[in-house]
Amino acid sequence: MPEIDEIDHRLLRLLREDGRRTFSEMAGTIGLSVAAVKRRVDRLKELGVITGFTVQIDYGKLGWAIEAFTELHYAGATPVSEIVRTATDVAEVQTVFTIAGDPDALIHVRVRDLGHLQQVIDHLRHAGNVTGTKTLLVLGSWSRDAPAPRASRIAGMK
Repeated sequence: MPEIDEIDHRLLRLLREDGRRTFSEMAGTIGLSVAAVKRRVDRLKELGVITGFTVQIDYGKLGWAIEAFTELHYAGATPVSEIVRTATDVAEVQTVFTIAGDPDALIHVRVRDLGHLQQVIDHLRHAGNVTGTKTLLVLGSWSRDAPAPRASRIAGMK
């Protein structure tokens, strides 16, 4: 394990909140020089701790407001490669998690509406060795990689 100290963790938290944050901004927050912050971020990239920078998208504004997780059950000793292929062949699938136990995989799906979700689930049910599905509809979400919800938004959700 590479040596990652508390300052590195603070830099990672700042970058998770805003991947476009400048070295200068982080230097002021952390209390280091700009050059020291750049060296640390470069080192975290070289170590593979930072694997890239990304953008957070409001998919609802693009017409893809419905999210769901679907458990996929497969016949017998279906190879993991087929499980992954079955799911990745569907454009609406965002993420595939192969897991131990029952079910065999959990997929994250993003769709336009409930009718679209039904079409995706029907397609998956007839793909490969899928023997069953169970779908959970997402009502809301929080991610450690995103800013925490503001108290005013939470207070209105009673």
